[in-house]
Amino acid sequence: MDHTTIQEAVADLLSRIPTGIFLNGEFTESSSGECFDVLNPATGEVLATVASATSEDAAAAMDQAAAAQLTWQFTSPRERSEILRRAFELATTTYRADLALLMTLEMGKPLAQADAEVTYGAEFLRWFAEEAVRVRGDYFRVPEGHLQAVVVRRPVGPCLLITPWNFPLAMATRKAGPALAAGNVAILKPSKDTPLTSLFFAKIMAEAGLPAGVLSVLPSERNREITGPLIQDPRLRKVSFTGSTPVGRALLKEAADNVLRTSMELGGNAPFIVFEDADLDAAVAAALVTKMRNMGQACNASDHFLVHESVSEEFGRRLAEALEAQRVGDGTQKGVDIGPLVSARQRDAIAAMVDGALAAGARALTGGRVPEGPGFFYPPTVLVDVDPRTDIIREEIFGPVAPIVPFSREEEVIALANDDSVGLSAYVHTRDMNRVMRLAERLEFGMIGVNSATISNAAAPFGGVKQSGMGREGGKEGIEDYLETVYVGMPAPSFLP
Repeated sequence: MDHTTIQEAVADLLSRIPTGIFLNGEFTESSSGECFDVLNPATGEVLATVASATSEDAAAAMDQAAAAQLTWQFTSPRERSEILRRAFELATTTYRADLALLMTLEMGKPLAQADAEVTYGAEFLRWFAEEAVRVRGDYFRVPEGHLQAVVVRRPVGPCLLITPWNFPLAMATRKAGPALAAGNVAILKPSKDTPLTSLFFAKIMAEAGLPAGVLSVLPSERNREITGPLIQDPRLRKVSFTGSTPVGRALLKEAADNVLRTSMELGGNAPFIVFEDADLDAAVAAALVTKMRNMGQACNASDHFLVHESVSEEFGRRLAEALEAQRVGDGTQKGVDIGPLVSARQRDAIAAMVDGALAAGARALTGGRVPEGPGFFYPPTVLVDVDPRTDIIREEIFGPVAPIVPFSREEEVIALANDDSVGLSAYVHTRDMNRVMRLAERLEFGMIGVNSATISNAAAPFGGVKQSGMGREGGKEGIEDYLETVYVGMPAPSFLP
């Protein structure tokens, strides 16, 4: 699209997007009438003004959820499945362009990546539409023979879904898809940085036929005012959260009071390991994708690069050249590869990490400085001569910065990779499949990508180990966290005359 066409599309979209909280199947003002601004990170300007939910709105959402739970729970699996399938179709056809443009506007990712998120995010609706009709229990005779065991799977009950800003559609569908498929009602609390996509998702679900009260969406400028009372409400049965490890720890402590079921997808700090026998062309191409997708703002993005000393210099040079060829700019513009970061605070945090690494002796092969001009941009950056003890290696970067640390032996790189409190994802590039299997047994990560850049898929279990969280999203495992297991024991029938 040319500039005029884009501007017209933006104006049209902003005139149609819902900006109220979603309660009882309708968009409405908050109980206080308060609102907050959502910024366009490419310009820093106000994109839209959204209703800011209060604790009173949260209580109303919980009342509606509790009232709707039993009816939704006993809605047939096929009907729940068909609603999710219709939502998938609406997201990927009727509203595909709207969703992609909306995510670019409120989050910053280039349009091509936003369109890819529509495909990825909607797939959770289709996958769990299929899983909704496949929930099964069990039936068996106990070993002593006197009891017949019937194992029933039933929904856990009202769920609180707390989503981050980096994948505003996919994080909503990855949680709401299995929750609704299993027969649970849900309250969705999106990030204050990207509430518009979640509200548009609610519009799609309503159009797909989801009954009023089954899903509420509560954007708010004050997170604790929403999540605190809900977690303490005895009617809530589950919390699913994606975000930082410190916030996850705090939520777990709160959830402990009512012994709530929890799913936590927390921080990552993914190593990208390149061995001496790796295909360097393929490794650099994969590094470009997994580091720069979403401007590096992904929990499973590669954070630091552990490269064998024999190829470290060449890998760094090639990666810097590849990044220098990337075009940085407003994601709505044609040919842009890398958009802005989501906020000024995110940009400033990354700049501080890079400045700290440079002060400790690292060198920037490219990038490393905040550019002038509007928007929350940070250039693609490659750092070498990095001290592995500095923050830029020890902490999750969540930005377009690639620090490189050389290693000499397999044992050394395993120790370097595992020397972390988190363990979400890791990437390995080697031609040695025996080595791959050794690493699969020893690397302390929930997901390992081999000679690849992207590993997340609706059909596969997504999640980490250690302080990267608990539970899995996606795959056949994804619906398990939204189901309770009930054992019914009854006298065994006699089959003898």
